[in-house]
Amino acid sequence: MYRFFTLFLYRIDPEKAHYLTMWCLMTFLKIPGARALLRIIFQVRGDALHRKVAGMDFANPVGLAAGFDKNGRYLNAMAVLGFSHIEVGTITPRAQPGNPKPRLFRLVKSRALINRMGFNNEGVDVLAGRLSRKRPPGLIVGANIGKNKDTPLEDATNDYLISFRKLYALVDYFTVNVSSPNTPGLRTLQEKEPLTHLLSTLQKSNPDEKPVFLKIAPDLTEQQLDEIIDIVLDTKLAGVIATNTTIGREALSESKASIESIGAGGLSGRPVFKKSIEVVRYLRDRGKGQFAIIGVGGIEDSASAAQHIEAGADLVQVYTGLIYSGPGLVKCILKRMRQKLS
Repeated sequence: MYRFFTLFLYRIDPEKAHYLTMWCLMTFLKIPGARALLRIIFQVRGDALHRKVAGMDFANPVGLAAGFDKNGRYLNAMAVLGFSHIEVGTITPRAQPGNPKPRLFRLVKSRALINRMGFNNEGVDVLAGRLSRKRPPGLIVGANIGKNKDTPLEDATNDYLISFRKLYALVDYFTVNVSSPNTPGLRTLQEKEPLTHLLSTLQKSNPDEKPVFLKIAPDLTEQQLDEIIDIVLDTKLAGVIATNTTIGREALSESKASIESIGAGGLSGRPVFKKSIEVVRYLRDRGKGQFAIIGVGGIEDSASAAQHIEAGADLVQVYTGLIYSGPGLVKCILKRMRQKLS
């Protein structure tokens, strides 16, 4: 049924298709009994799926990555698909429109996306208002925070601190995003000195020791990853989310000309899988299990999810794979996991 639906969706702009799909789901959920029906269809339960990571109790290891629900609009809708956690954002202190459209592109042959969204969001105050309302019981919610595009890099820490403080009582964990390729200069914050300063500042404003994760790029060298490990341990972070999108263009089935016509942006989906797995494995081996790892990148079925877990991820998150595999992706992953563990 989903494959039939994509015949229509793939004919319209990807960003419009995203909002149309979510409108359809939220409209359907208004029908009496619809929510209970979808829970029966999509949710997979079992004590063997439970995970305790960074002091948080996850019903299962599969979450929705940041970027899908930037403004916290879809928590109740997406929860019916079986996610144990949803990461909202990336959010910035002030609302911003993001980069000019078009800014989201499908690479159907490669089962990938290229995006240069640019942290488009409604601002932290709007998100805080939504998160203060009732949310699905048992759902863990994280906030992915970033800086406004027009904030100078030397003032970036203050942007992160604003969102951190305003959302502190409303979310279960935070993710610090310094790895998006779509905000000019942002990735320079992954360098040792500015990153240590940023994370240390946030931890000083973290009286309850709420879990803080760092989301990193898949394009880092081993030396840079070693520095990341040192920083995570020195600043006592809960863990690392590996990885964000890549600026590379390897392993694509589309023609070079068509890729070049798209222009700049971060690549996600199947082509980033190998890089993400390598980063997860490196962090687990060198970090010796001293911090949690959430694997993201190219997860589109139970096999790719299992490979992330086997490489060392404690949890996994999906986004692009959900677009190509459909709403049954979480169920597919969890059923296979439960079978292996039973």
